[in-house]
Amino acid sequence: MAKPMILLSIYLFLIVALFNGCLAQSGGRQQQQFGQCQLNRLAALEPTNRIEAEAGVIESWDPNNQQFQCAGVAVVRRTIEPNGLLLPQYSNAPQLVYIARGRGITGVLLPGCPETFEESQRQSQQGQSREFQQDRHQKIRHFREGDIIAFPAGVAHWSYNDGSNPVVAISLLDTNNNANQLDQNPRNFYLAGNPDDEFRPQGQQEYEQHRRQQQRQQRPGEHGQQQRDLGNNVFSGFDADFLADAFNVDTETARRLQSENDHRRSIVRVEGRQLQVIRPRWSREEQEREERKERERERESERERRQSRRGGRDDNGLEETICTLRLRENIGDPSRADIYTEEAGRISTVNSHTLPVLRWLQLSAERGALYSDALYVPHWNLNAHSVVYALRGRAEVQVVDNFGQTVFDDELREGQLLTIPQNFAVVKRARNEGFEWVSFKTNENAMVSPLAGPTSAIRALPEEVLANAFQIPREDARRLKFNRQESTLVRSRPSSSRSSRSERRAEV
Repeated sequence: MAKPMILLSIYLFLIVALFNGCLAQSGGRQQQQFGQCQLNRLAALEPTNRIEAEAGVIESWDPNNQQFQCAGVAVVRRTIEPNGLLLPQYSNAPQLVYIARGRGITGVLLPGCPETFEESQRQSQQGQSREFQQDRHQKIRHFREGDIIAFPAGVAHWSYNDGSNPVVAISLLDTNNNANQLDQNPRNFYLAGNPDDEFRPQGQQEYEQHRRQQQRQQRPGEHGQQQRDLGNNVFSGFDADFLADAFNVDTETARRLQSENDHRRSIVRVEGRQLQVIRPRWSREEQEREERKERERERESERERRQSRRGGRDDNGLEETICTLRLRENIGDPSRADIYTEEAGRISTVNSHTLPVLRWLQLSAERGALYSDALYVPHWNLNAHSVVYALRGRAEVQVVDNFGQTVFDDELREGQLLTIPQNFAVVKRARNEGFEWVSFKTNENAMVSPLAGPTSAIRALPEEVLANAFQIPREDARRLKFNRQESTLVRSRPSSSRSSRSERRAEV
């Protein structure tokens, strides 16, 4: 009897170990094929596709570009006009969204979670018959410039611009994440409307639309009706009778879900003055006060996490329930800076310590600002690819590979993207107008190793090692180690070689 019990215990142990291993890898990144990142030349990239919608513009970068294939990501930039609504959608990959301009609200539709925002009974009965129930829906979140918003794979969400200025949002989809079980192509599934594929060139989109119209022949049960131009959302491919049964509505209402002859695309203009949804409202003073409280809560939470790590307690990821996940963190506020040099600039980061949901997504981000002629010392990312989007200004950027070859030596300016593969060394120097950027990184806790300054690899080496490695006197080795006291951001000194290099680049 004892032997079967021992075998059963071993069997259960192996099952639990396998289950835990699967959980540990569920948010990770898929193993890349060798050769995907053998890049000998990088380029600053502009969007390759542009779609004009009724209330905004969608611009995307070609996901088949070698740089994006290396990092396993796709990037899209959406501009939402005031009173514009980005239709509900979900994607096959987790994504981070950086709000470069504007403010608004977003709803994240977490499956199985309760509807915690409810309409008052008095309001619901105004202008309606008593047969209508009170409206209720899941939590609505406010966002503003500088926010990073996390959307897990397969979770539907929508956004609305309730401000007076356009919202500009840059979205990175991590298609190489293990949460994506389809393929490496970025796919957005819309719950409404007739959207175009953001990542497919316009000519291919027109061909696909023509092909779909030819294939949409008269369906069973729809005899005597003319062929209809249905939309491209997930309801469009279902039979209207099935939808009517599923929602317990009439067939005509079900057909409205299929967005027949809807040409507004994925960003639509809300009818009336403003979107009427249930949400807490406050004055500007209350909003500023709430934002200050939120920053204080974030700092307090960070202090508690640091104390718990020093005390040896490793949190289990359940300190936030799924339905109350914190999905937003502002890294644009200068007071939020993690690194600050008065003469050079600042850097803010967000990772799984400051935003625990990123442990699930296996992503993080960095927001930086370099003042005029300031330098971000040469460094490399230890454990992540970095996709850099230029928010404002210009910078000289150089990237070096493992052969010591310069794979990028050019200017990065507002609106451009540059992918920096893992371990490739990079240096940035701002032009006269300064430079601001956001970097999306493919690790929940991306780590940076500088090549100069007190925390650098050079500082950590003995003088004798430096002197022999570089064939320099001990005095020069000492200056190499200790002349730079700033750790990350430094004030650049005037250099004649810089002007001559700029002149050569202009000639080319």
